[in-house]
Amino acid sequence: MDAKIKLTASTQELLRCPICKSKLILSDCQFICTNAGCKAHFPIVDGIPVLINESSSLFSTDDFVNRRYTFFRPSSRIKRLMVNLLPAIDCNIKAKTNYEKFSELLLKENKNPRVLVVGCGTAGRGMQRILSFPSIECIESDVSFGPRTALICDAHDIPFDSSSLDGVIIQAVLEHVVDPYRCVEEIHRVLKEGGLVYAETPFMQQVHGGKYDFTRFTRRGNRLLFRKFEEISSGAVGGPGMALAWAYRYFLLSFVKSKAARALVGAFVRLTSFWLKYIDYYLIDRPGTLDAASAYYFIGRKSNMVLSDRELIED
Repeated sequence: MDAKIKLTASTQELLRCPICKSKLILSDCQFICTNAGCKAHFPIVDGIPVLINESSSLFSTDDFVNRRYTFFRPSSRIKRLMVNLLPAIDCNIKAKTNYEKFSELLLKENKNPRVLVVGCGTAGRGMQRILSFPSIECIESDVSFGPRTALICDAHDIPFDSSSLDGVIIQAVLEHVVDPYRCVEEIHRVLKEGGLVYAETPFMQQVHGGKYDFTRFTRRGNRLLFRKFEEISSGAVGGPGMALAWAYRYFLLSFVKSKAARALVGAFVRLTSFWLKYIDYYLIDRPGTLDAASAYYFIGRKSNMVLSDRELIED
């Protein structure tokens, strides 16, 4: 274990017990809950606090102490080679612009905003834009050790004080959690009044997280998920062309089983369908795309109002 924590001292002050939400104190290279009825201990592994509520998480503290693979596993050399050499079939058309807008909104409210990034073992598509602002502190968390992970936590029990954060980013994560509604409730809780959320969720995508893949969202389903937020902007980030390429890939994969055969199919699909994503540059803002998108985005502001069911379907 390493006493040198990757989080800033001011961010450490905002950390709370993921079990009872009480304050934590740092002692002997671990965080200890100050609640006499809880007194849970949370280790620090390679400078990364592991703040997991084991009673409600798919993961255990031992997973991280013993450095077991959780969500991510290292790719084979063949797969890495294919990813680097062959054209991709997916394309996030809106992320860069969305992060630009999200950053501007954050900086209007606070000169030095603090943003929790949920699921950021590696940087998401377009995230480089917000990471380029030195005045925005991004707290990068995940349920897996990755090159960017600074905090291990589960979105079902976010280990931060209520109303303590200026923004939360949750990109391509909510399909991989058991209860996305609880996770969004937690996001709402930790945000300050008027705090901002940026989310991306899939619609027309096949299983891509193995056993950690649970849910898909229509556009209205996505809006329902964030019904306690005032909508600033929403729409598709991946269009019908990307959705078609994914369907084509998984159609062909359904015929094969071995890793070698699946790798060959993956390479064939990349070479024969990569061009479909470029059609989305034309389709992405067309009304019909909202019913056929590969994925959606939502930028919202924490609100005291709750979007009613009638308002949802009249949108």
